[in-house]
Amino acid sequence: MTYVITEACIDTKDQSCIDVCPADCISAETGDRMLFIDPDQCIDCGACVSSCPVDAIFAEEDLPERWELYLELNKLHFDDAVAARERVNALLVAG
Repeated sequence: MTYVITEACIDTKDQSCIDVCPADCISAETGDRMLFIDPDQCIDCGACVSSCPVDAIFAEEDLPERWELYLELNKLHFDDAVAARERVNALLVAG
C-alpha cells in the first residue's frame, strides 16, 4: 500500500505534507501543478494525510474510484515527470 495525492492538490501545492513526511517521498518539482508521492519510497505512515489542508491525500485502499487514475499518475511522475505533467494538464483541459 502507498498514499496517493489527488486532484485537490492541483494548483494548491501547500507542501505542509512534505514537512511531516519522514520518508522524504513527496515531490514538489518546479513545473509540476501538484505534488506526487513516490510509491517506492512511501513507508505508509500516513503522516501526510492530516497535514493536507485540502484533503488531497488518500491511502491507496481508500482512494475514491473517481480518483483512481491518480495512483497511476503518482507512479508515473517518478518514471517520467514530463509525461505526468502532460497528463495532469490534459485532465484540466478535459475538466
